[in-house]
Amino acid sequence: MREEEKKQPSQKFFKKRWAYPAIYLASAAIIITAILWYQAAGNDVAEEQNLGYEEDVPTGNQFDRPAVEVNRTMENFVLPVADGNEVVIEKGFYDVNASEEEQEAALVVYDNQYHPNQGIDISLGGKDFDVLAAMSGTVTKVQEDSLLGNMIEVEHGKGIVTRYQSVKDFAVEVGDAVEQGQKLATAGQSLFNEKAGVHVHFEIRKDNVAVNPQEYVNKSLATLQEVSFDETPATDDSQAEDQEETDVPDAADSQSEEGSDSADESGSENNDSEKNADEGTEDSSSDEE
Repeated sequence: MREEEKKQPSQKFFKKRWAYPAIYLASAAIIITAILWYQAAGNDVAEEQNLGYEEDVPTGNQFDRPAVEVNRTMENFVLPVADGNEVVIEKGFYDVNASEEEQEAALVVYDNQYHPNQGIDISLGGKDFDVLAAMSGTVTKVQEDSLLGNMIEVEHGKGIVTRYQSVKDFAVEVGDAVEQGQKLATAGQSLFNEKAGVHVHFEIRKDNVAVNPQEYVNKSLATLQEVSFDETPATDDSQAEDQEETDVPDAADSQSEEGSDSADESGSENNDSEKNADEGTEDSSSDEE
């Protein structure tokens, strides 16, 4: 009887309604606590391990510079000056589809030769000014040139570059990653276009083909990436030579045509004079008879 009485309290506990739910809840709490403890221990181990990743690791490119994350496709081309409203376009871009007056205005005269302008010449009314990056990119050329007035080239990917000529006081080096609006140099002068004075010669090129910068200002890089060139336009010297070659034969042909016409006319006049002379001799012979 005593053993049966000792077992009665435990049996009464399990007979209660809340006994089993309480056991389940306690077991679940123990399991969840064990899972959280295991995850926390795993994170501590991962932090202690050396995963071999470091920031600013060289990218292995030819310039051995850290990668710069810049969403250039969201940028728009801008003029390489601080305030685009104050600029003066000293010489525009030579467009083969423009009118004759516009084409003539876009020719640069140097050494008694005419050269189509492959960009635009920008000035601020003779004042010195900073030349800024028209779009983010990587500097690929920093070149001194007494004729062109020094040159900086910035690459923007997929064969698209911007060029800044007639500059001085370089502020960047080859391999530098530049942001849009960052100073590249100071505007200067060039022997090639002395009439422009203090200016910067600004070009936009795709696959080494110059395009009109004024057509792509405030437009994205993707807009130019979609452009395809069926035929590569001629460069400065080749365009001038082609124009001269096409003009000279026309003049020669016209002169030869005029010469042939005059020869025909003179021949016909000679024939007429000969006929008249023959008729005169016949008349004189008849009179004598």
